[in-house]
Amino acid sequence: MPVVSAWGARPSAPRTIEFSGYTWTVKASAGKVGPGPNHFSSSSRNVWVDAEGRLHLRITSSRGRWYCAEVVNTQSLGRGTYTWTLDSPVDALDRNVVLGLFTWNDDPAYNHREIDWEAARWGNAADHTNGQYVVQPWDGDGNLQRILLAPGASPSTQSFTWGVGSVSFASSSASPASWTYAGPDVPPPGGENARMNLWLFRGAAPSDGREVEVVIRSFQFRPLP
Repeated sequence: MPVVSAWGARPSAPRTIEFSGYTWTVKASAGKVGPGPNHFSSSSRNVWVDAEGRLHLRITSSRGRWYCAEVVNTQSLGRGTYTWTLDSPVDALDRNVVLGLFTWNDDPAYNHREIDWEAARWGNAADHTNGQYVVQPWDGDGNLQRILLAPGASPSTQSFTWGVGSVSFASSSASPASWTYAGPDVPPPGGENARMNLWLFRGAAPSDGREVEVVIRSFQFRPLP
């Protein structure tokens, strides 16, 4: 394994982890990058797999700088059902913290083929909703559904099924518990990867000044029949 700076500097080779039967690349940046923008660290303080095989994502602070976490599946899975089981309640994340479970391609075609499940208040502590289902672009007509995550729900299961002409979301801990998008922005598959990240909206520190951790029990993918 390459030596990784605790302060978020880019390692000489990407760090990878094994989680839920897949290999994941751990994101690292020398400076601020999206989303946020933020500093991302591949340090084991920010991303690690425990003895039970659960993935830990953590936002940390060091020497006055905040570091976020992201992992990228090395396989492109395409259409099918993407399912995450969370072992942390995520309804009460700080207003500046975002948890993303999503697909993304660095190629901007088809809005980066981005489909998102997100726990976030986007800096607004007064927002009574605390999560969303999204098919990008988020500001497209009918592309986004805000949700209310139940207090303290853990474990919980979050998923979406990416079909030919629709994306159907489901949650064991949210209201509404399901939502289907069938508009014009459903992307075709092509080089996207499943990703998980924990980051700071607009790069703003947590309003309570505390580090943040989310534990993900598993990730599963089931291709379309």
